[in-house]
Amino acid sequence: QVQLVESGGGLVQAGGSLRLSCAASGSIFSINAMGWYRQVPGKQRDLVARITSGGYTNYAESVKGRFTISRDNAKNTVYLQMDSLKREDTAVYYCNADISRTWYSGGRDYWGQGTQVTVSS
Repeated sequence: QVQLVESGGGLVQAGGSLRLSCAASGSIFSINAMGWYRQVPGKQRDLVARITSGGYTNYAESVKGRFTISRDNAKNTVYLQMDSLKREDTAVYYCNADISRTWYSGGRDYWGQGTQVTVSS
């Protein structure tokens, strides 16, 4: 079993900041890429930011310069620092990780349960 547990969502005013955390636990051999996605009702789930095991990052254009993704490999945890939040950042944010459970198996995607981020004007 592998679990991804998110925390840190909530309500914030426009221009404010939030920090999301996601910890992976369970039967884990290695974690490859980790990332954050977001989804609003009626729309598809979109990539926000992603970070590889080596620390390479990529971001959605809409969050570049405002959001920062990082990870602590020793803790199997990924973070998303969100600054200068806008109303359009309101969404459910999902953690994602590509995890190998044994040395001989390939990675597969795991998802957190989602955490609501609401930005008010």
